[in-house]
Amino acid sequence: MKIITPIKQVPETSNVKMDEETGTMVRDGVESIINPLDLYAIEAAIRLKEEHGGEVIAITMGPPSAEKAIREAIAMGCDDGILLSGREFAGSDTWATSYALSRCIEDIGDYDLIFCGLQATDGDTAQVGPGIASFLDLPLATYVSTVEKVYIAEESSYTEPDENSITVERLLEEGYEKLRLPLPALLTVVKEINYPRLPTLSGKRKARDVEIEPKNSEQIEMNKDNLGLQGSPTRVVNIDRPKVTRGGRIIDASEEGKQETAVEELVEYLKSKEML
Repeated sequence: MKIITPIKQVPETSNVKMDEETGTMVRDGVESIINPLDLYAIEAAIRLKEEHGGEVIAITMGPPSAEKAIREAIAMGCDDGILLSGREFAGSDTWATSYALSRCIEDIGDYDLIFCGLQATDGDTAQVGPGIASFLDLPLATYVSTVEKVYIAEESSYTEPDENSITVERLLEEGYEKLRLPLPALLTVVKEINYPRLPTLSGKRKARDVEIEPKNSEQIEMNKDNLGLQGSPTRVVNIDRPKVTRGGRIIDASEEGKQETAVEELVEYLKSKEML
């Protein structure tokens, strides 16, 4: 089996700044990590590889520093990785990101499954996985919590459907839904599907030595009008910051002699609020 796992780097901190002119996130100077929900997709892909053989390829789109995410995925057990990196990808929204990743996957070719994390923690839109499936015209299952069975025709001697397929269980608000999809297909997974493994020492050695050559729209055929900020139909037209609706009053009693005054002020305040 050839399994592809698109992953994303997200800011490790919640203190994220926005560029008010472009409406995009400012990532410079912010430490990044693999999107936590993508780790479950990587683990699901590696487990299927261990069961059926084959390879897992991690792909990501971002600046040259995103190479770190690819190496971490390889350290976990992925076999290879591809980094999409170029100025033409800067400012991409979910539609443009889905388009670029789908073109990269199409360039890889001959794949059986695509595993995506449910959503990224810096956007929470859950649109990129379904977007890739739409561009590639693939069967899609979202919120997958269990991979029950993968049927590969040449591996089975039992009477099964003629086509390769996968049976999964989706986690829904009212319960579970079981689906069978023909392969190739794309799945977005929830964290209930597994517990991601930690990178191994041998995996880290492999990740250190593997050569990752960034690719852009020159190496992979893409319509440049669909890339980056200019190719993104989403526009942030205004940025508002939440206002503090309640004020406060600090009564200073830190120095000698201020305690009595502070107590009097506090009593008067409580009386004014009819709390005494």
